[in-house]
Amino acid sequence: MTASTKWWHKATIYEVYPASFKDSNADGIGDIPGIISKIPYLVSLGIDAVWLAACYKSSGIDMGYDVVNYRDIDPQYGTVADIDNLVAELRKQNIRLIMDLVVNHTSSEHDWFKESRLSEASKKRDWYIWRKGGKVKQPDGSVKLIPPNNWESVFKGSAWEYDKSTDEWYLRIFSKHQPDLNWDNPEVRQAVYGDMRFWLDKGVAGFRMDVINMISKPADLPDAPAKRSNSMLQNANDLFCNGPRVHEFLHEMNREVLSKYKDTMTVGEAVCTHDPETVKLFTNPDREELDMIYTYDFFGLDCGPGGKFSARDWKVLEFKKLVVKWQSELAFSRGCWQTLWLESHDSGRSVTRFGDRTPENRASVAKMLAMLQTTLSGTLFIYQGQELGMRNLDGAIPISEYPDVETKKTWDDILDARVDESRVGKQEIDMSDVVREVLVKARDHARAPLSWKAASPSDPHAGFSDASAGVKTWSPMNTDSTVCNIASQSDNPDSVLNFWIKRLQIRRKYPEVIVFGGFEPLVSTIDDGPILAYWRKPLPGMKKVEGKGTDGARDVLVVLNLSPKINAVFQLPMSGEGAEKKFFVLDCTTGDKLGGDGLVESGEVIYLDAYEGVVFGY
Repeated sequence: MTASTKWWHKATIYEVYPASFKDSNADGIGDIPGIISKIPYLVSLGIDAVWLAACYKSSGIDMGYDVVNYRDIDPQYGTVADIDNLVAELRKQNIRLIMDLVVNHTSSEHDWFKESRLSEASKKRDWYIWRKGGKVKQPDGSVKLIPPNNWESVFKGSAWEYDKSTDEWYLRIFSKHQPDLNWDNPEVRQAVYGDMRFWLDKGVAGFRMDVINMISKPADLPDAPAKRSNSMLQNANDLFCNGPRVHEFLHEMNREVLSKYKDTMTVGEAVCTHDPETVKLFTNPDREELDMIYTYDFFGLDCGPGGKFSARDWKVLEFKKLVVKWQSELAFSRGCWQTLWLESHDSGRSVTRFGDRTPENRASVAKMLAMLQTTLSGTLFIYQGQELGMRNLDGAIPISEYPDVETKKTWDDILDARVDESRVGKQEIDMSDVVREVLVKARDHARAPLSWKAASPSDPHAGFSDASAGVKTWSPMNTDSTVCNIASQSDNPDSVLNFWIKRLQIRRKYPEVIVFGGFEPLVSTIDDGPILAYWRKPLPGMKKVEGKGTDGARDVLVVLNLSPKINAVFQLPMSGEGAEKKFFVLDCTTGDKLGGDGLVESGEVIYLDAYEGVVFGY
């Protein structure tokens, strides 16, 4: 061992999006009692913890990420007592509960902000970031209000909102209903720490921290560099991400709160963070900040210069390089750690995003990605429905029915910009390119309710809700419940669901190699070809993996076809020193790969089907 291990190193963490998991009261919205009713299903998966996405009392603008009260649960989901019950019932099954922590911003309906905006003399004025803006008199005599700087909001438009009552602007990097807290104020930090203790005292095992690398802003709030000549607003990610005091704040949080509770786990969301050395500043155990963070490198592959809903063609080679980059730089042997995730409530479905989007290859893509995630080092995160191979909403559902604030705000901003540029009516604007990207990347896709069984006239909401057909679920149901439902996949031994369950069992059985072992990519596959292959080898002093073959499976070789190419060619490595060693198949996404005893000579050529994956022992 090169570093001490914690429970979360080997853990599989399953994200539950409460609005979409299970509705217990037939109102079309998932809730906490619904989650409790499905704990047997969570147990069957073989997970170690549930990450519960934001469910605090909110103003309903951003699905819980606009918090009105950190110590209360939104009535649509249940009560604080329901959370107590959830913690207790999960604990009976040795499953921990992780909650979201959304403290870069609050709702504009939070009592803190209501008091802050009363006047410039308010005791909580400095709990948020207020500044004077500019005013320019127009030729027609009107006055144009100018925000304090040129920062663009993540949801487009200015990152500042004008407040007429005090003639000042408040910073809101997301929507106007989500004002940013001023973490430079120690009173703010202590208030946040108090809210964290409230939940930790109830037995919550830790937090997933929403955009936590954005809590520190430069004191002078300078303009962002002008990179777009046709816009007054500029992307300011480099200024408000990984700011000057972020590590100071997180170390203080750890010292004053997290370190006081045994076995807590923290995972931070770090947007716009692509450098492994920056990640290490957050996660180095000696710095006492966070246990791990997750970044968005894989989800920037298909984003063009115009942002999330603009197109970019990406190559398999880029995907491979990202796997190698993070596995190599954040290796356990280096005293580092990382997260493994391909889906969350903030992403499109991985089957749609990283596959060829054909019905015939859908299950193959899902299984191949499952094999990828479960054979890499790091804490494994699965998002609800990912274990079924759920795909994105299809074109039959109008984008006008997508409920997410990001989708709506970005769409409107792009449309308005095109109207201004072309001087024609909105009905005449071509938005087909944006439609294509929304169908791939909108957050709405992951948030579609989970199908527990196939939809039918008597069960129109596919087991998610007992509401009648006349009651709409809060978000459109996915249209493919016939394929992607838990009941039918549970009964099918070849389903994506049962493949995931098997993979998690294997990962749990052999952590010395799969979770903690060394990662060695086969250089011959780090090219433009369809194959990615890598060794997983136990570190010195770790227990060897047992398996078929005379010597047991000391090392594991993973071979993945990341493309729809049929009969992709791969040559198994030659054994060294003249040894007569053979490879044997430990697992395959397509069943019995080689037949018979599954043995194959080193140096032999094998052929992989579209999106096929094989794990060899050696």
